This record gives sequence, C-alpha cells and structure tokens, in this order.
Amino acid sequence: MPNWLDNAIFYEIYPQSFQDSNGDGIGDLQGIIQRLDYIQQLGCNAIWLNPCFDSPFADAGYDVRNYCRIAPRYGTNQDMKQLLDQVHRRKMRLILDLVPGHTSVEHPWFLESMKPEENEYTHRYLWTDSIWEDFNGVENTTGCLRGISPRNGSCAVNFFSTQPALNYGFANPDPAKPWQKSSDSPEAQATLNAMIQVMDFWLKMGCDGFRVDMAGSLVKNDPDQEATIRLWQKVRAFLDENYPDAALISEWGNPGRALRGGFHMDFLLHFGPSRYWELFRSNAPYFSRKGKGEIGGFLMKYQEFVQECGGEGLICLPSGNHDMERMSYFLDEEESKLAFLFLLTMPGAPFIYYGDEIGMRYLENLPSKEGGYHRTGSRTPMQWDDGVNAGFSTAAKEMLYLPIDPNPFRPTVQTQQIAPGSLYHTVQKLINLRLAHSALQSNAPVEFLAGEVEPYPLVYRRKNQEEDIIVILNPSNQSYQYTLPWKEEEVQVLYQLGGVCTWKERVVNVDRETGLLLLYRPAEPEDSQGF
Repeated sequence: MPNWLDNAIFYEIYPQSFQDSNGDGIGDLQGIIQRLDYIQQLGCNAIWLNPCFDSPFADAGYDVRNYCRIAPRYGTNQDMKQLLDQVHRRKMRLILDLVPGHTSVEHPWFLESMKPEENEYTHRYLWTDSIWEDFNGVENTTGCLRGISPRNGSCAVNFFSTQPALNYGFANPDPAKPWQKSSDSPEAQATLNAMIQVMDFWLKMGCDGFRVDMAGSLVKNDPDQEATIRLWQKVRAFLDENYPDAALISEWGNPGRALRGGFHMDFLLHFGPSRYWELFRSNAPYFSRKGKGEIGGFLMKYQEFVQECGGEGLICLPSGNHDMERMSYFLDEEESKLAFLFLLTMPGAPFIYYGDEIGMRYLENLPSKEGGYHRTGSRTPMQWDDGVNAGFSTAAKEMLYLPIDPNPFRPTVQTQQIAPGSLYHTVQKLINLRLAHSALQSNAPVEFLAGEVEPYPLVYRRKNQEEDIIVILNPSNQSYQYTLPWKEEEVQVLYQLGGVCTWKERVVNVDRETGLLLLYRPAEPEDSQGF
C-alpha cells in the first residue's frame, strides 16, 4: 500500500461548484488552485476530484466523451498539470474520478461501435445480435438503446440512457447468445487494456491514483463478483509494476471483495450492506441527540468487513458525497461535531465532502441539473464569504451552475473561521489531533468496547506500538456511565467536546452530547497490557 495513505485525509471537490475563476458561473481548475491553501489550512492532505473529463454533462461528467481531455469548461490539460504541480508543491495528493463502466453516447468509441461494419470498436460495448433482443435478466444494466443506428442490435446502458455499457464480458456467458463474451475473451481484455491506457495517461502527468466509479459492476452476470475481482487484480498488477505509489480506491460498498480485488480502500456507501446510512442519514440517525438511533448493526457489519479483509487495506468513511443529502439535512451543527469526531478517529482514510466542514445545507426542491435529480441539492456552490454569490463567482446570478443557498444565515468559510467554537474549527482541531497521533490514523486497528448491545455510549480503542487511545462518544441527550480499563492517574484527556465529564477511579460519567479522547500513559511500560 502507498505509504502516503497511512495518514491521508481526503477533501472531495465537485469541480463545477467549488470556485469559478473566470466569471462564467461554473467552477474550474484554476479556481481550485486558488483555494488549495484553504484545503491545506483545514488540514486535509489529499483531494478527490469528481469527474473533470470532456463530457456532454448529461450526468455531471459521469458520461465521458474523451477520457484524456479535460472538459473545456474546467480548463485544459495544462491546467490539470498546473493543479497537480501546485498540489504536490504543498506535499498533498490528488486522485481523479475514473468511470470505467460506461461512456457518453458521444464518445468516439461508441460512434464507431454503432456502425454495421466490423471494426476495432464493434465489441467495445455490450451489443446484442438483434434489435429485438434486450438485456432483461442481465445484472448491472438498466435497459438498452435500440433503433439508434444501422447496426442490428441493442446496446446495454448502465444507468441513464446516455451511458452505454462498456464490454468487460460475462462471468457466465450463455452459449446460446454468442454476443455474450467471456470475461477472459479478447474483446473484454481489449476494453480493460483501453482503460489501463487511460489510467497510464493521467498517472504519467502526476495524478496520485483513482477513485473508481461503480467498481463492482463491470463484469455482467457475476453474482459472486469473482470475475470482477480478477479483472481488478490485473489493474493492480499494472499499478504495482509501474506506479506503486498510486492509490486505487473503489466505490464498491463491499470491502471484503474490493480489497481482495486489489483496491487499497473501499467506501462504505449509503446503499448496500454496510448500514453506514444509519449513522448520519436515517430517520433516527445515531448521531442525533434524540437518542433513538442504534449502532450495533453497523459495528457488526464493519467488523465482518475487517475480518474479510484480513487486516489488509482500508475501509473509508465519508462525511457525505455528491450522491446523497448533506449531513446537515439530518444533524445540526453540534450533532455534526460529534459525527466528525467519529469520522476522524476511526481507521481508514476519512473523506470530507466540500462544504460539510462548515455545515452547508442541502437545498430541497431544486430543479434537476445534469442528471442530479434529488442529489442536486447537495451540489450547490461552495460558500466562501458574504460577498457576491458567496465568493463563488463574479457571474450574474442567473449564470451560476446552481443557485447559492438563499438563507441569509447560511454558513460561510468566513463566518465559521471567525467563530472559535464553530464546526470548521472543530473539524480542523480533530484533523490536527489525528495527524499528531499515529494510533488515530488509517492503519491502527479498532476494538469496540461498548455500543454493540446498548447503543450509548459508543466506546472504542485505537492502539498501535506507540499509543493507546480510547474514544468515548455519547451523542444522545441522556448521561451514561462507562468503566474504564485504566486507573484515573494513568489517563490523559487528549480532547473533550460538548458536556462535562467527570470520573472517580475507573468510572466515567459521560455527559449528554459529549465526545472524549483519552490517552493511556502507564507509569511503568510493563504495566501496559491489552484488555
């Protein structure tokens, strides 16, 4: 695993909404360069940049028209090179968003594949042999395109009808359907090789790796995903040989499979088996002060994932992303502080979605923009200050990519930085704590001491050869007690958030809405024992 992932803290940037540098109402790469110091001052040392490749933007850039060209609205390839250089000058890292499962219908590969004559791209996408045959029963497809060209056949789509599915083959091809190629076929391998060439292009420019969209969906009719795992193992072999310092991060939602496939990290998602959704975004979030949530199901699944991974690779917990409602839609500022305490003291590389660190709101009922639909309200422009368009752009209001939050009390970076106890300063302080203590970083294991049976308080231990730290979290509006495994005189309070905690001997009175980080410092080294 690349060493830089050991203490990586990622900041996710939605490029069209972060900073507009040229007054056209849309964020761009030069705007990101202008704000790198802000990201560094917050404490993040890595960036995940959402799709920035050439696209007609039917799905906000997840419909790629040219994998090796920056979308003109964001700038040029030279701007990307400058961004990478500026990131590295600050000793930070940047990963790009790779969309390997489908392209835009405007991609030259697809235009060639529509021709009835056999050519290099005839099998680059999933086509049936007859216009009358569709993809019913084929997993990880959502329909098909038909009657769009002289070619006799239907083409599978992965999500929107503007996103034809690339051909990585079938794990169990139907012999009666010759268009179903094996995942080991030359046709499937050609698609994989083309995607590896795309990765090679950006890695040569200085990119530090990729977050891979829908990573578990490439091979079709692959119920146990073993063929998909083998596919990604080939990619990992290429990276290990040529770019060993490059990170490979999956949107899979199943770390046991993703990490076996060669990914260094996998996201826990707002769908799938992880129960991540229950932490911050359910009808009764665990981190709500109402105290009606539960975390035992999440902890059980999390530990299953850790066991499946065999101690290799990282499980990532994001504050949110461009596909889900913002955390602030479910939690207020004080509740969000405790949620960030959890995110920034758990193993794996944490991801902060732009604006979550200042409590940006989810804007309801916005008209869909570029395929956003309900997600559009989480993609509004970053709120920097109280100036024109909240400092995002000098463009006229009607030219903005999406409207600025109209609330006159909307949070901004400027107001949050002025207020000492703000969410911004809490996140910044927690990041600094994480970076200062190796036991709180990515690789130190976690042991859950309380929370699996009774939900409050949540207590877990992070320990490595250098340090031994216990985290106690009580987001509820009730006080609880917890018996420490250590003597009072052996404990140093690293950080306290919220209410007042007191303890006598080993029993801690955990006040309501409180977070506590305790560092164990035994009087004699030989007294330090596991428990």
